[in-house]
Amino acid sequence: MAIQILRDLRGLRVHVVHPPDSERTKLVEHLRRIGCMVEMQWPVPDCWADGADVVLLAIEHDMRLEIQRLLKSDANHRPTLIAVVSYEDPSTLQLVLEAGAVAVIERPIRPFGLLTNLTIARSLWLERRESEKRVRKLERKLAGLQRIQKAKAILMDGQGLSEADAYESIRKQAMSKRLSMDEMASAIIHANELLQYRAKSD
Repeated sequence: MAIQILRDLRGLRVHVVHPPDSERTKLVEHLRRIGCMVEMQWPVPDCWADGADVVLLAIEHDMRLEIQRLLKSDANHRPTLIAVVSYEDPSTLQLVLEAGAVAVIERPIRPFGLLTNLTIARSLWLERRESEKRVRKLERKLAGLQRIQKAKAILMDGQGLSEADAYESIRKQAMSKRLSMDEMASAIIHANELLQYRAKSD
């Protein structure tokens, strides 16, 4: 994976959100030497740039509200975020932490360390995304198991079945209707809720 990340740096789409000054010029030059495709923007936009793999965001105190607004935009399309800072004071560090940056580049900009920061940030971001995917998958699986458990309880209570028979009933219904166990369990729960609603209405 690490070798692939290094290879992917060439052609990486990097969005530099930084005031138009000599520091931005140096940063863009270094990134282009690495082989990145760079776009520049200032002031801080309202949302993440379409197609950006990495965003280098200048942490400016007078742009705190704009930065916070950007951070609240669509989290599903959030790219790898690297903070660019001038100071290491508590208020700057607080903004960096709020931003959820996976790496920090200090000004004045120097070529040394930029490639390392870019590689580590990209690696951490990819690992985080994979972890989030695994967590979401486990959450879906757990929710499915809970629905099956609830559907079993409905059949056990309504039809006087044992737990094993209730499970087998759900499995057979799912197979005959070409549904997953989770989908069948959801259908049983939904049907039971409709019956209860009608009973209350009557």
